[in-house]
Amino acid sequence: MTDLEQKKNSSFHFAEGEVLLVDKPLTWTSFDVVGKLRNSMKPLKLKVGHAGTLDPLATGLLIICTGKFTKQIDNYQAEDKEYTGVITLGATTASYDLETPIEETWDYAHLTENDIKAATNKFVGDIEQYPPAHSAIKVKGERVYEKARRGEEVELKARKVKINSFEIEKIDLPEVHFKISCSKGTYIRSIAHDFGKELGVGGHLSKLRRTKSGDLHVNNAWNLEELIEVIRLQKLTANNN
Repeated sequence: MTDLEQKKNSSFHFAEGEVLLVDKPLTWTSFDVVGKLRNSMKPLKLKVGHAGTLDPLATGLLIICTGKFTKQIDNYQAEDKEYTGVITLGATTASYDLETPIEETWDYAHLTENDIKAATNKFVGDIEQYPPAHSAIKVKGERVYEKARRGEEVELKARKVKINSFEIEKIDLPEVHFKISCSKGTYIRSIAHDFGKELGVGGHLSKLRRTKSGDLHVNNAWNLEELIEVIRLQKLTANNN
């Protein structure tokens, strides 16, 4: 029996409440995933929410709560997170990732492995960081990315976050592959931008994947389309009983 066949035997109790682990697809917003799942459960008229936004250009673990478990969302959001990804050095963007075009470039050929690994030390522990202007933070009731897309300047305050660990897993310049464990509210895009700045060559986030939230791991997450199919089959079975 394949993994999918085994998963099709899963039995959910959405009305009582479920915690679903989903591997968010690339380019989907977290709200897209919630909307798709809510629609698949539409006859039940349940509350459905996610515990921690992932940017559209990120993939990985998204925790979805239904029914009474939506009351636990704040608890899941408070958990430390783990990410893997790629910082591309030598170029900056307004969004700190690939959502917007490259603005400036620098030569990075002089950088050594020691330079790159030593730069991580500044980012471990309790630090202050400025969120990207292209973020979902609200200012006067409006998402700041909406202001940024109109070309309006947004003044954001620094926030304190904690970086438990910042490991360099591979260097293939201009790409630096990393793994980070951090507190809630940490913007990995800001770390990528600030990391490039620390090295004097600029940088932006070119790939991001959330691998853990608390003790929950993306290896145990559902492929979204498979999960929707299992929900559909469960409803069909219920309708036939």
